[in-house]
Amino acid sequence: MSESTEPDIPFRSYRAGFVSIIGKPNVGKSTLMNVLVGEKMSIITSKAQTTRHRIMGILNGTHEDVPFQLVYSDTPGVMKPSYKLHDSMMTFVKGSLEDADMVLFVVEIGEKAAGHEVLPLLSRTASPVILVLNKTDLSNEADVKLKMEEWQNEVDPAAIVPISALEQFNIQTLFDAVITRLPFHPPYFDEDELTDKPERFFASEIIREKIFLNYRQEIPYSSEVVVSEFKEKEDIIVIRAEILVERKSQKGIIIGEKGEMLKKIGIQARQDLEAFFGKKVFLEQHVKVEPDWRSKENKLRQFGYNNND
Repeated sequence: MSESTEPDIPFRSYRAGFVSIIGKPNVGKSTLMNVLVGEKMSIITSKAQTTRHRIMGILNGTHEDVPFQLVYSDTPGVMKPSYKLHDSMMTFVKGSLEDADMVLFVVEIGEKAAGHEVLPLLSRTASPVILVLNKTDLSNEADVKLKMEEWQNEVDPAAIVPISALEQFNIQTLFDAVITRLPFHPPYFDEDELTDKPERFFASEIIREKIFLNYRQEIPYSSEVVVSEFKEKEDIIVIRAEILVERKSQKGIIIGEKGEMLKKIGIQARQDLEAFFGKKVFLEQHVKVEPDWRSKENKLRQFGYNNND
């Protein structure tokens, strides 16, 4: 038997593990991730399919005198793919299940348990599944109890925790359910790390969020943001970004009359960028047409959808 190469940390003196957050689009996964980590890691809008990548948020702390490291993964909403982009998104979901030590299966109060689209994916993990019944603020105690029984019969999870991520209701109960099932293991990341993503990624996500918030119909889903330059100086960060769309008509909509819409996005994004990075930001944006980028494998690889996230 070969000797362990893990750091010299006494057994049962540290808990660490990967917790994958999965569910259908728009059930509140990103809101929950941000609440659990205590930082804004993921885009939150009322539109479905906002999260396109697997985004890790790392939380370090101590629970009952035992230090821990929780590595949460926010994942795209489970759906039937319509583009190669969707295929890549679903690969991120499957990958997060394969290396998960625990799964948070998020459903909202109105979803039916029988025949749920996510259930086949759960067969990819032998790890404990905690069913998170979200948006209970939209229901009453009796209905919540009935829903818990319905899911218990269908899934038989390790635990069912009713919450409201938006209202931050019962989050401590959920945290306790996670931490007590976390394996004893040395930490995977340095204590000062908050995420596995680079600063450029969050800059592009903040700009993309403004597109989701300000445009309707197909525009948000046809657009991608690529940060071509990210230079941090002593007193300012210089960011140059390309907003990519699939058609020339979409470019006109993004820019707006006399450039007013693009200016609006820029102002909103810059405010959030400055709050996120804690420094003044100079933001320059350009809009470019990239026909059918969602269906082109080479473009998807270029934009980070390489299935190796």
